[in-house]
Amino acid sequence: MTAEPRTVVVVNPKSQGGRLGKQWPELAETLRRAFAFEDVATTAPGDATRLAREALRGGAERVVAVGGDGTINEVVNGFFDERGEPIARDAAFALIPFGTGGDFRRTMGIPLDAARAAAVIAADRRARIDVGRLTYTRDGAADHGALRMFANITSFGVSGVVDRLVNESGKRLGRLSFALATLRATWSYTNQRVEMIFDDDAASRVDATINTVAVANGRYFGGAMMVAPDAQVDDGLFDVIALGDFGFGDLVKSGRRIYKGTHLAMDKVTARRARTVDARPLDASAVVELDVDGECLGRLPARFELLPRALSMVVARSEHA
Repeated sequence: MTAEPRTVVVVNPKSQGGRLGKQWPELAETLRRAFAFEDVATTAPGDATRLAREALRGGAERVVAVGGDGTINEVVNGFFDERGEPIARDAAFALIPFGTGGDFRRTMGIPLDAARAAAVIAADRRARIDVGRLTYTRDGAADHGALRMFANITSFGVSGVVDRLVNESGKRLGRLSFALATLRATWSYTNQRVEMIFDDDAASRVDATINTVAVANGRYFGGAMMVAPDAQVDDGLFDVIALGDFGFGDLVKSGRRIYKGTHLAMDKVTARRARTVDARPLDASAVVELDVDGECLGRLPARFELLPRALSMVVARSEHA
């Protein structure tokens, strides 16, 4: 009989405005019926990364994120050290969804129901997925060159503003928080000019007026918008989706197409695949904000690099095995 992997569950009690903290005792019982685990709780931003690293360095063979996309991103970062190097390559990441957006779990087909998600973890079917490595700019000269890993999507443009508005609202309205924040941000946002270079090839240089550019490993962002409908988490390439000179009227008229994933044929949308993307504002004084799995962490200039099959993940669907 094969021994069950030593599992550490990282819980964000503040998920869904504190609902997870209140419901954790009941949820923990549901999970324990499926698999054994030790649990640790976050108390501040960055804790999930620290706790995941400590668990892996302490011999954990599986680390589970319980929370939303922000918690998932932090735990994924915990599988890598401060330089972006893997800490325990054979250990697996898993998730129990409990958040506002739920974008990464949609791509991975993880059930929203806790008991069904726990059964996925108990089955322990693993696959290796790609991970993005983002080098970006934070305010203050000492913070230039900050590093962040991501398994889902990082974007820039109006999406960074949306993040700020959603987080300020406390996400009280769930998915509707993202939709309302998108409308508010687009109404007031001035689209910006950026330069992008793909795969370190100067001949690929593109100058464009953009509303948002999504550098996608997964398919969904912004609370169920299928911005990158063709993205695969294990194909070794980003799907780079640029929403060009979109205005408020465009969003009202065609916003549903982004949720349905039918927007790629639109005149103001471009799509391409790349292993690396370098992006900067053409106006050096412009602030083009980043959205990293629902968090506004910094701004351009930034470099996006895809690390093929860098993370082992417990998956639900055989297509990722």
